Amino acid sequence: MFGNLFGHRGKDEAPGPFHRPYNSDAANQIYNLLFCDNPALFKNSQDGGGPLRAVLSDSTDRESLERIGNDVDVESRVRVLAFNRLRAMKVSVPRKRLLGTIFEVPQPQGLDTLAIYPDGRLRYINQSEKMAIFETSPPALVEKAEEALRASQLVVNRYGPWDKPRRSAPTGELMRMSFLVSDGLYFGEGRFADLMGDRFAAPVLKAASELLPLLVDAALQKDRGEG
Repeated sequence: MFGNLFGHRGKDEAPGPFHRPYNSDAANQIYNLLFCDNPALFKNSQDGGGPLRAVLSDSTDRESLERIGNDVDVESRVRVLAFNRLRAMKVSVPRKRLLGTIFEVPQPQGLDTLAIYPDGRLRYINQSEKMAIFETSPPALVEKAEEALRASQLVVNRYGPWDKPRRSAPTGELMRMSFLVSDGLYFGEGRFADLMGDRFAAPVLKAASELLPLLVDAALQKDRGEG
């Protein structure tokens, strides 16, 4: 269940995982980018001389990576990449700084995936493979997104990082919560009812379940040109 799947020590052991829970290449690309554990996927997204380019550079140094990882104004996923590189270099990193929460919920026609980042970015891939991408959280979503992250931090504070490569997407009755943290990937999975019975998991799931319909409404408004 939830607590049993948490490790006690984490390290960046398996470079470049790429799982394919969706039929389309586009959905699988976006899905794997959520987890920030395959730097090669970000190479086509380099933005001039920005932090992402510095993190991906072969010539980057420890000081640059530490500066980027600790900068709250840098995109959360870029900070994850920076901390991942530092750990791969065997450099000590801050512990338990939450930089993203990802929910994976198998549905009758596929996988629902929702990612929430502290910089205000949101990503949602529906079981139908339709996607909603927000670079800034719409005002109506901010409170619930922040609530989910606060509850996620309580989970991170209690457990430790997973010490193996990221698993393939959950199937059947299992759902998964993954936490992108400065010192590694944390996650827990189980049946929804069991997770809702866990005093640490339940608040995270509750906030996410309340956020999702708001996100879908905001995405529909955006598609209609109303937002």
